[in-house]
Amino acid sequence: MEGPAIQAAHAALEEALKRFPKESTGQCAFSAKSLEAVIGQEAGWYFVRVNRRVDRCPGFGPGVTGLETDWFELFAVSPGGAIERYPYHP
Repeated sequence: MEGPAIQAAHAALEEALKRFPKESTGQCAFSAKSLEAVIGQEAGWYFVRVNRRVDRCPGFGPGVTGLETDWFELFAVSPGGAIERYPYHP
């Protein structure tokens, strides 16, 4: 991956972390450990989908209840570095 793509992914991960409830700070399912970034580029813009991967957290497995396991956020990062949450309808 090239430098700007890494920067875009990092910015999107930080934005996603800001959206988690403050009272969940310190819990693996609401940390960077539980996130992955999938990135694409079009016309100089980066589009980053941040997926939740609770399977990376100890104690989370089949039968986990009360936690969205299909959660994701989508961000658009401009060539100038501005980041916006991309509107989508799951």
